Amino acid sequence: MYRWGSVTAVGVLLGYAAVLLADIRHFYTDDTESQYAPLWVMLGRALREGRFPVMVPDQWMSGNYTMEEAGLFNPPQLLIDLIAPSVPNLAVYATIVKLVFSILAGLGVYRVCLVYGARPEWSAVAGVAFPFTGFFLFFDTASWMTALAGTAWTLHAWAAAVRYVRGPGGSDGPGDGSLRNHGGHRGRRIGYGGPIPVFVYLYLAISVQYIFPAVEAVLMLVAVAVGELVTRSGWQPVLRLAAAAGCAGLAGLLTFLPSMLSAKVSWRGTAQINNDQFLTVPWSESLNASLPSTLPAFSSWWGYVQPLPMTYIAWFLIPALAFVDWRAAREHWQQFVSIAMFAIMALMWTAGPGTIGPLRWPARVLPMVAIGLLVLVCVLLGRFATVRDWRGRGIAAGVLILLLWVRTFSADPHNVGWHVLSAVVVAGLTAAAVWLGRTRGTAAACLLTLAAVFPIAYFQVRSIQPNHMSWNLPADREEAMAAFPDFEGTNLQLGDRGLLQPGENSLDGAYGSLVFGNYAKDLELNYVQGYTPNGHFYFGEMTCMRWDGSTCPDAYHRMFTPEPTTGRTLVDLMLLDRVILQRAMYPDARTQPAPEGWHWVDYPGHERWISVLERDSGPISTVNGRVADARDVTATSLAENETTSRVRVSSETGGRIVFARLGWPGYRATLDGNDISFITVANSFVAVDIPAGTQNAELVLTWRPPGWKIGIATGVAGIAGIAVLQWFHLRSRRDDEDNTPGESPGEPERELAGSVS
Repeated sequence: MYRWGSVTAVGVLLGYAAVLLADIRHFYTDDTESQYAPLWVMLGRALREGRFPVMVPDQWMSGNYTMEEAGLFNPPQLLIDLIAPSVPNLAVYATIVKLVFSILAGLGVYRVCLVYGARPEWSAVAGVAFPFTGFFLFFDTASWMTALAGTAWTLHAWAAAVRYVRGPGGSDGPGDGSLRNHGGHRGRRIGYGGPIPVFVYLYLAISVQYIFPAVEAVLMLVAVAVGELVTRSGWQPVLRLAAAAGCAGLAGLLTFLPSMLSAKVSWRGTAQINNDQFLTVPWSESLNASLPSTLPAFSSWWGYVQPLPMTYIAWFLIPALAFVDWRAAREHWQQFVSIAMFAIMALMWTAGPGTIGPLRWPARVLPMVAIGLLVLVCVLLGRFATVRDWRGRGIAAGVLILLLWVRTFSADPHNVGWHVLSAVVVAGLTAAAVWLGRTRGTAAACLLTLAAVFPIAYFQVRSIQPNHMSWNLPADREEAMAAFPDFEGTNLQLGDRGLLQPGENSLDGAYGSLVFGNYAKDLELNYVQGYTPNGHFYFGEMTCMRWDGSTCPDAYHRMFTPEPTTGRTLVDLMLLDRVILQRAMYPDARTQPAPEGWHWVDYPGHERWISVLERDSGPISTVNGRVADARDVTATSLAENETTSRVRVSSETGGRIVFARLGWPGYRATLDGNDISFITVANSFVAVDIPAGTQNAELVLTWRPPGWKIGIATGVAGIAGIAVLQWFHLRSRRDDEDNTPGESPGEPERELAGSVS
């Protein structure tokens, strides 16, 4: 088993090499380059400075990192963050990180197949194939890093859950899936696991701070529980699994509590269920899984017919069904309930509803469909593969390939030639694998099957060049920092990424002067905007700022218009030192006088892209803490950090202090140690009313993630609970050993449950 586990890891590595030959930046594109990698750099710098950046108030649009996909409570992610500032080339670093997680994901699929009785050879085929399935390759590994990491941990949680719920002697060993013979044999014991692996893997899946893996893990656990109830009598093992999973949920609750308790002021809003057609996948498209040329038809950013093979899973998946001994498999149908149930639940999800609370775009669940079907087919092949009556089965495989071609042609009739070639290639590979199985054995057939994954991945990636999703942000941070102006202090850029023309998205072009997404974090500069899927609704409306930091043309007028209740402009209330205007949006800005208190500044070499306003009085972001406005109050900053402002205040008649802090839930104000109420100005700025007669009092404004006390308490309860479960597990294991003298777990051979006799 270890040998084929090594084959799985090496196979994923070779697959990555094939993809990189097709596109060297494939794993550094879209959200990875614009959101995650810059976030790693920023968080890593903060951690190295001894700060735990739950809140960075200067980064208004994305500064609440308990709401972002930052993985603040995920130890492997924190390690990634710590290393990131030391790696100059982020494309190289992101590729290495993703390779590690893809190998973890591949090994997770390998382990899941093993616990359901597949041979190691077919388990390795599934493990190598999964990271190069369509949606996972072109979205999760290319762009959505948290989906990749969460899926990897969820897969290992699945294998650990099955091992734990089955207990001693309950895990299926490798089944006999020889293409020569599928008769009974004696399988090796895989052994069994305790509750701690279940707890650890589930916690890691939850704490990546991405909701989809957490929900998918719940579906997986339900499928495991139902399957084990069908195949084994008694609720006790399932209840043990539920208890271990519950402990992991308690420990991971702090990850999502701040988002849940802040939803009312975020873009996502409160729970809602809507249905639309965007990224909802008809079931017929989801099942078109084995033609590499497939371009499915459903609505997305690119229209109706997709330019990417999103629904592709593996070339062998559908043709292999013709070489399963279904009569033998039917006798052991109970053992496939969990896998089939998981695949069916995922398949139903992909078809909608389009939005369920924070869960949107059902196509994101396509990797779960791929996992379910890959595991199901490879377990069937690993236990019930046969080539008896190979001619008839070959005809059946040909019919299945023809049906795949018809479905693919129906969705995308314009590339009929490529679809014909794709079907011919799949048919040829199927024939070659069957021939190798008959003449050279299962191992040879499996090696060919997984080796074919690499050229297919290469051609799929190569066929979509240039990459449809790439921002083409600079990967070398040192080069980018050297080319970019040294904009110290707090900066606001007004512009729109959509105004960039083809060829301008390079360091020699716009990226030497403009930032979008989290690019400013690469440059170690402090910008108001950033990449955020969970922006503050009222702030976004007030500044007309979008998820990628882009703004509307009216933003310039809004920023220099006085806010009605304070009479101060937004640039003053936000304590901005500099405003950068995109020339493409404001071509004539410098022909107009600068706003009062500001002046135009020349930055040679950057005039084509930006016009820059700076304050006449110099930077103000560090003058008096985060006190933005003090009306009828004397306010002097005493101490300031990212989550707390301490201010000495005096007011004879009563007044108001407005802070340059965005009004996320979680703030608390005290005056000389006594709680005092606070409000938000323009639904955005935290403000405190100071009572009349206040003299030299200490005002403390503190922010903590909403629900943090509850989260810590549930975390402690989860750890305590898993400790109790582990104690019971060790005790029961010792009792089992005492009852079987002369044998240790894993030594005796047992007849494989469900092997064909």
